[in-house]
Amino acid sequence: MMVGDEMRLSGTCGHILEIALLAAVPLVMGAALLTGAANAALLMMVVVTLVLVLFFLGYERSQPALRQIMPTLVLAACAAAGRILFAPIPDFKPLSAIAIIAGATLGPRNGFMVGALAALTSNFFFGQGLWSPWQMYAWGVVGYVGGMLARSGVFDDRTAGRPRVWALVLMGLASGALYGVIINAYGVLGFVRPLTWQGALAYVAASLPFDAMHGVATALFLAVLYGPWTRRIGRVVRKYGL
Repeated sequence: MMVGDEMRLSGTCGHILEIALLAAVPLVMGAALLTGAANAALLMMVVVTLVLVLFFLGYERSQPALRQIMPTLVLAACAAAGRILFAPIPDFKPLSAIAIIAGATLGPRNGFMVGALAALTSNFFFGQGLWSPWQMYAWGVVGYVGGMLARSGVFDDRTAGRPRVWALVLMGLASGALYGVIINAYGVLGFVRPLTWQGALAYVAASLPFDAMHGVATALFLAVLYGPWTRRIGRVVRKYGL
């Protein structure tokens, strides 16, 4: 087997393991709800924290060079700063859009890292708590999914040489729903007592306006930022062989 083939195989296996790791959270959550497991909230907190730790350890074990880490850290800082800057407007934030852009330009793994790190660092301003690991996971998943879709060519019309704005808008709206599902699951498991379908539906219904605002904001930020940011980041990636 050629060296290039070995690297591609290793990369494919890595992505499969990452997807399996990220999928562990909804799978365990579903099992806990179906079986009515006692202390489901505590169980899920342990699982989501373990997934984050393992993902970060996997990223560290890949031993990225400093020049590979810097774009990820810069985008995470921009995402965190953007969340703080738009703090007066509830759920109108560029964080999801920047995580998706990171995933599209630097790969799904880095998209996850940007989303997770931005959530962690910006929460030093908004406040850390039991919700922090869930926000890190949720925004990380948004960045990872964005990276996977970009890799499959969904966002870019290579023939015309420009982004597909309609695809970006749909992704933005879907990201609000994806983030909302994860955070609402945390809220239902942690705060709805007694845990009933009626209580869970009422909790989700109350969050719908905020999730909708999140999706609309992400769609707008993607439509504006995706083209110019991906071109500039792409030049950095090509120049330094990232």
